[in-house]
Amino acid sequence: MADREQPVTLRTRKFIRNALLGRKQMVVDVLHPNRANVSKDELRSKLADLYKTSKDQVSVFGFRTQYGGGKSTGFALLYDTVDAMKKFEPHYRLVRIGVSSKIEKPSRQQRKQRKNRAKTLRGTAKVKGPAKKKEK
Repeated sequence: MADREQPVTLRTRKFIRNALLGRKQMVVDVLHPNRANVSKDELRSKLADLYKTSKDQVSVFGFRTQYGGGKSTGFALLYDTVDAMKKFEPHYRLVRIGVSSKIEKPSRQQRKQRKNRAKTLRGTAKVKGPAKKKEK
């Protein structure tokens, strides 16, 4: 993959130190000429090196490539500790970067069907199923 060896430049702007949430937050501009785009995993490691922190404490999201390519802009959060990250970061982003595991649950349609089947049992003895309707 010759694509990985192409140079990538990171520029950060709108840098804010958010002490209440225990993080640094910023807008990241990624310059990547001769390259389609840069993976979030690679961006996390480059930002961790740049700000002298662990890759596990960096969260990047919301990247959009500019029309014509060569430049992408997104958002980055650098947490002070992994605990602060687990406390304040949304669960779906923790799942994406592999810090947390996804909660397995039945599909949305199955949950709705189960809810509607339970409605037919309301007010009847729950040991039996719904009584069949008599044909006239």
